[in-house]
Amino acid sequence: MSIATNASEITLPAVNNGWHSVLQFLCSQFPYIPEAVWRARINSGKVHWFNGEAITEHTPFTPSKRLCYYREVITEPVIPFAHHILYQDQHILIVDKPHFLPVTPGGDYVNECLLARLQQQLGLADLVPAHRLDRETAGLVLFSLNMESRAAYCQLFSNGQIHKQYQATAALTTLAQQAELPCNWHIENRIEKSQPRFINAIVPGKVNAVSDIELMAKKGELGLFQLSPHTGKTHQLRLHMQSLGMPILYDKYYPVLQPKTDLQFNQPLQLLAKTLSFIDPISNAKQSFSSKQVLTSWCS
Repeated sequence: MSIATNASEITLPAVNNGWHSVLQFLCSQFPYIPEAVWRARINSGKVHWFNGEAITEHTPFTPSKRLCYYREVITEPVIPFAHHILYQDQHILIVDKPHFLPVTPGGDYVNECLLARLQQQLGLADLVPAHRLDRETAGLVLFSLNMESRAAYCQLFSNGQIHKQYQATAALTTLAQQAELPCNWHIENRIEKSQPRFINAIVPGKVNAVSDIELMAKKGELGLFQLSPHTGKTHQLRLHMQSLGMPILYDKYYPVLQPKTDLQFNQPLQLLAKTLSFIDPISNAKQSFSSKQVLTSWCS
């Protein structure tokens, strides 16, 4: 059994949809966790209010109140790749994340994630990622270190004021093999949740996902691409590459969801968050960072 060393937080909904107790809410919010498990966690003190006050099985549901709980998994995967800190000041931390390592706890991962590693390495409990990066994707992640300046850095992402570039490799279509370089695509479409719930799909409707993709180099039937997302939908770049008929190499989700297997460390998704650049909202200085990692399929 692996138990999270740091609590996860959830804010109870502002509207009570018929939950008489916190226990009842947790069972409806996390249907894959049996009620007996939640009862055991509560009785052992692993569920409490944000202020540290313990709850019981009968604690009434309180709208908008913050709740803490400690995630558990029977067996947690170990990721045998190191992260690297590229930059740190009093406000932010820039980290180069390896493939396979999640940024935050989720699913089978409680302690083997980038956030937990950094908290242990730096001794900083109040460390928050300012954006998402898929577990399968390697590259740059920006963390906030300072609660007072946190909103300013998070708003860079929500307001589209950070310029992000990714690299990816994929098998080329016949047309792409024959095309002159550079070859560019501008993609605008709509992405929404699909089934199962951890994958997305391109659907008709109002545009909410925009990317620019450039084929930078060719090597036989393989292409090296530069991808610039202008929006931040989950799996956006993976879906946009698929829409071109060139899904990213070793993608286990798209175009066909593959059965869950043991981690294949020799076949990481060939997607890398290569650069981050922005005007620092505190110092007004231009900041630019580049991952030290390379895509193995292109350099082998």
